[in-house]
Amino acid sequence: MRAFNFAAGPATLPVEVLEQAREELTDWQGLGASVMEISHRGKPFLAMARQAESDLRELLAVPANYRVLFMQGGAAAQFSAVPLNLAAADSTVDYLNTGHWSKRAILEAQRLTGRVNVLADEAASKYTTVPAPEALRFSAGAAYVHYTPNETIGGVEFPYVPDTGGVPLVADMSSSILSRPFEVGKFALIYAGAQKNIGPAGLVVVIVRAELLGRARAGVPAVWDYQAVAAEGSMFNTPPTFSWYLAGLVFKWLKAQGGLAAVGERNRVKAERLYAAIDTSGFYANPVARMCRSWMNVPFTLAETSLEGAFAAEARAAGLINLEGHRSVGGMRASLYNAMPLAGVEALIAFMKEFERRHG
Repeated sequence: MRAFNFAAGPATLPVEVLEQAREELTDWQGLGASVMEISHRGKPFLAMARQAESDLRELLAVPANYRVLFMQGGAAAQFSAVPLNLAAADSTVDYLNTGHWSKRAILEAQRLTGRVNVLADEAASKYTTVPAPEALRFSAGAAYVHYTPNETIGGVEFPYVPDTGGVPLVADMSSSILSRPFEVGKFALIYAGAQKNIGPAGLVVVIVRAELLGRARAGVPAVWDYQAVAAEGSMFNTPPTFSWYLAGLVFKWLKAQGGLAAVGERNRVKAERLYAAIDTSGFYANPVARMCRSWMNVPFTLAETSLEGAFAAEARAAGLINLEGHRSVGGMRASLYNAMPLAGVEALIAFMKEFERRHG
């Protein structure tokens, strides 16, 4: 029996995608070999890769003047690749600090650029808020502005897209991409680790405005140079072929679900039901300000921290797995990515109510 998997990443994948991959694992497209065993430069793989990019562009309505790159290293590698491609060593760059992953990005930028201006830091609220849009004061002449629309660990999500006044806006969308429609044209560059809403770990998708290509510093390894990767159709080196293939299956699955408008509505309902169950309880609590609660990652605490171990263990026995919060913050966390069905959220809510009845 397959459990309801609330892991924050690597996260649950659509059952239909896993079943198709299982069926095709040893013989893909009648080739007598797995997709992992064929040349990434052969016609069958290249056709699959082109279709995956086309489907992603359709889902996100990516404008024609943007390049889509399928790269390795995950989002963490992009913490370095972004400044190396978009800023000179003596540039000023702006960052918004709203939690663990934006802090990680800031640390890398501080190693690689002349001045990192942290123009918003939500540490005072213990990263349970985002800055008000009117409070943002961007640096004159900044090479770019970087923010994390959804913080996976803290469960904080921006309810708005910052208006940078023309300064290139960069977003780490690892936990929010493909969860609902958004306007790609508002961003200069988007990157997203695959292991939330795209596919398995090891792949990162980069969507970059074409005019920003060719700005990498001298000496940047070619494998991290966006222009070099784009020029080779993301085949500068051997790509993570299986991850790319599975991502392509996920994109087809999303289209079959009705696209991002339908998926987004389903995600909204899932999140609202879980938050309502938490808010109407005297036993559970969510620390995040209501205006910036994440649809994808819902942290919550119990009335007594001593019950966390029992909660996680009993949940596992009930087929609800990976609900433990991140080691840096504790508590519990339910990640509600696209592949989590409403039935899983309803099962979690029913379990939470029964656990409260017995332990409250």
